[in-house]
Amino acid sequence: MRAITAFLEQRLKLKVNAPKSAVARPWERKFLGYSMTWHRKPKLKIAPQSRKRLAEKIRQMQQQSRGQSLKQIIERLNPVLRGWIAYFRLTEVKGVLEELDGWIRHRLRALLWRQWKRVYARARNLMKAGLDKVRAWQSATNGHGPWWNGGASHMNHAYPKSWFDRLGLVSLLEAQQRFPLVS
Repeated sequence: MRAITAFLEQRLKLKVNAPKSAVARPWERKFLGYSMTWHRKPKLKIAPQSRKRLAEKIRQMQQQSRGQSLKQIIERLNPVLRGWIAYFRLTEVKGVLEELDGWIRHRLRALLWRQWKRVYARARNLMKAGLDKVRAWQSATNGHGPWWNGGASHMNHAYPKSWFDRLGLVSLLEAQQRFPLVS
């Protein structure tokens, strides 16, 4: 590394960015938001830092949209998700996309729970979504917070993936699979 840096700086008069430059295995580094798997036949994957940046952006967007309906939040979120997956369409590892899709729906369910505020509103909305009266009241009065309830089975049953699809939420995995394969 020292020899290459010296050559680039002294001979070619180029500036080397030390924090971005390193000698390491491909799966330990990232380039343009991508990384590689460590398998015998490596695959292109989304770097963990890129995933964290998207998650932080989604958190920030949801904090800025307090008081808005879920439909409005999804309308603001969709262009970001479409742009992100258009950039990372070359990824060959689908697990990250599935995980992010589930996490986004989990956040939106927790947001719904937070918006309902009162036990009666929670029970009424869960019954309206198809839960039976007993289960809806048990769920509404369980005493757990929004994040726990956002991932609980009663919210997953009342608001499945198909419900978010009808609202128009972009699925990262489905959007990535629609892109044609590049050879």
